Amino acid sequence: MANTRLVLAGAFAATLLTSGAFAQTYELKVSHYLPPNHTFQKELVRWGEDLAAQSGGRLKLNIFPASQLGPVNRQFDLARNGVVDIAVGLHGATPGRYPLTELVSLPYSAPSAGSNSAVTSKRLTELAPTYLAAEHQGLKILWMAVTNPLMFHTANKQIKSVQDFKGLRIRYAGEQFAQIIPALGAVPLAVPPAETADGLSKGIIDGATFPYEATMSFDLGTVVKYSLEPGVSTASFAVVMNPAKFDSLPADLKALIEKTTGPAMAEKFGAAFDENEKAGRAYMLSKNVQIVTLPDAELKAVKGLLAPIVAKAVDPLEKQGKPARKFLDAYTK
Repeated sequence: MANTRLVLAGAFAATLLTSGAFAQTYELKVSHYLPPNHTFQKELVRWGEDLAAQSGGRLKLNIFPASQLGPVNRQFDLARNGVVDIAVGLHGATPGRYPLTELVSLPYSAPSAGSNSAVTSKRLTELAPTYLAAEHQGLKILWMAVTNPLMFHTANKQIKSVQDFKGLRIRYAGEQFAQIIPALGAVPLAVPPAETADGLSKGIIDGATFPYEATMSFDLGTVVKYSLEPGVSTASFAVVMNPAKFDSLPADLKALIEKTTGPAMAEKFGAAFDENEKAGRAYMLSKNVQIVTLPDAELKAVKGLLAPIVAKAVDPLEKQGKPARKFLDAYTK
């Protein structure tokens, strides 16, 4: 009788384990520097809900936005060092550390299929395993994201010609904009995104480079009077994971992460970026920001001034043995 009870108890326990009643729950700590109203926060929340649903509640994300766990320039290292499990990093926040990736931010560089984020984010994610894994050493790239081209937004001075850039102090992020701004006669200043509105209101800077969706996230419409189209250059991000943490997960949860990331996720995320870009432009107009289109002749002059930046970025990397030209050709084809 006792043996029968033991057998039945063992069978019942096995049934519970098989059914997932005692299945272990895994919670991944996610960090990013952007505000809670930003596209990244919203899409990470959606991804977390998807992971929880598909895993039967076994895999969850605990998201810390707004630099709660570290500033923008430390996000990649937080994941690399295992302080967090997943992080969203901005390549331009650590100039020179991701030189191949930053080539996508060269002026007027985009795939022939378009410069919208759904296209650029997917393409960059497709190319990441071949070209970008080495410079993201110690990180597992889940997907890449590329903004829509960044505009110049100014507090007081309207830009209608190349000459109007002269002497302006412009907030920037990234190695390429550090080259673009002085080529136009302006002065680049590195200002953290969250401090931009304050810098503009106090006259510390005259303008800033952001896509429209970010102007809405950082509420720049209250301190900006003019936005200049078309956009010049993009900014790139990577959603990365600590490899050891990934390897520690059960096979089915690793497969779920692989299934819900990669190029398909990048395209989906980029589409959300694109929708928020439209919303950001509408937001700027609602704040009575005047959107100025650079005349064709002036745009041609700007492109002429910025053309040498491409060779200046590519040639040194080629001399270092990096496949800069092949990568840029693959990205823009």
